[in-house]
Amino acid sequence: MRIALFTETYLPHINGVVTHVKILKEGLEQLGHEVLVVTADANTSHHYVADGVLHCPAHTSRKFYGYSVALPISRTRLKMVQKFDPDIIHIHNEFGIGFSGVLCAKLLGVPLIYTLHTMYDDYIYYVAPKVLAKPTTRLSHRYMRFFAKQAEEVTGPSQKCEEYFRKTGLRKGVNVIPNAVEVDQFSVKDITEEQKLLLRQQHHIRSDAMVACFVGRLGREKSVDVLLDYWAQAVRPEDNIHLLIIGDGPVREELEQQAQRLGLTELVTFAGKVPHEQLPPYYALCDVYVTASLSDTNSISMLEGMCAGLPVLQRTDPLNADQVQDGRNGYNFNNAEEMADKLRQIKTMDPEILRQFKESVIASIRNSGARDLAQHTLSVYEKALAEYREKVWGVERLMGRNIGRM
Repeated sequence: MRIALFTETYLPHINGVVTHVKILKEGLEQLGHEVLVVTADANTSHHYVADGVLHCPAHTSRKFYGYSVALPISRTRLKMVQKFDPDIIHIHNEFGIGFSGVLCAKLLGVPLIYTLHTMYDDYIYYVAPKVLAKPTTRLSHRYMRFFAKQAEEVTGPSQKCEEYFRKTGLRKGVNVIPNAVEVDQFSVKDITEEQKLLLRQQHHIRSDAMVACFVGRLGREKSVDVLLDYWAQAVRPEDNIHLLIIGDGPVREELEQQAQRLGLTELVTFAGKVPHEQLPPYYALCDVYVTASLSDTNSISMLEGMCAGLPVLQRTDPLNADQVQDGRNGYNFNNAEEMADKLRQIKTMDPEILRQFKESVIASIRNSGARDLAQHTLSVYEKALAEYREKVWGVERLMGRNIGRM
């Protein structure tokens, strides 16, 4: 099968969508399929294909983390996609490249798959002032509904995606396909004690402190401010539990000021942006992954932490209730006290019980690799192809009847 994956951002950028598309491409290719990634690239003035990626001229948007945005209409792009001759077009974003994928699918007569990766209601503040939040949200709902209606099948990493479409007024089933993770890359068995100690010294973390980490973009939707409030309310200095926040983003300065205001400067470290390939030693020095975010569908950073054996403490999120199972790969918490109690519980675990717990965490994501993602997605492709053939056959049959009546 030939599959064209349309994504606004791709390597060398790193975010959840890029990682998902990269792993999906690798998994599909491992299973013998041919893949073309179509993406925006502000560093080129012409369309070209290299290493299975169609680079499309674009402009950089400073408002969206420096990512590139391409025009949705291009004859050159259409011709190059037509030359690839895809059996399936699969879009992963809703901007210029995503819209281009919709057009290509229509013009080339190819089934369309749409994956919703982002709960956009949580991101409205990036594009609209508070007074315009409600009308902007209604407009975004109409826009997302358009994409879902064009697709034979819709996928998403969690049940949140189906709930989101209900908010938009669309009653359409979503194929839930959890995100994949580069399991081997985030195994930390080869990270040395010296490497971990060096990082502790670099970030002024005591050698005997338990370390909880959060990894991700520092935007309001990630609720790191809630995490800091909970830390101030319930984690005591004598607990000797340190919070390591890895990442950068538009509210980092606000969060650093909040930590200072709450008197957390000795308990919390902001490590800043760490290149993706340099994350494993950071996970290795940590004991637990913690998040208060309710905007994530299936956090890839969380999955990476689980590859390293980190139990996850996640603020209770009913629509993601199956992702963190108490006692198997972490714990859910509802408030500051519950979070702190679980941190202390893990900190004081018998070493053998803790070792078994970490093994259970790793086992819970063992079937979350590239091939697993590809196989799940291929089942959706097959369903979409069957639906599309049935639709085309129905139209042809109807046209035949109408011609017969002339």
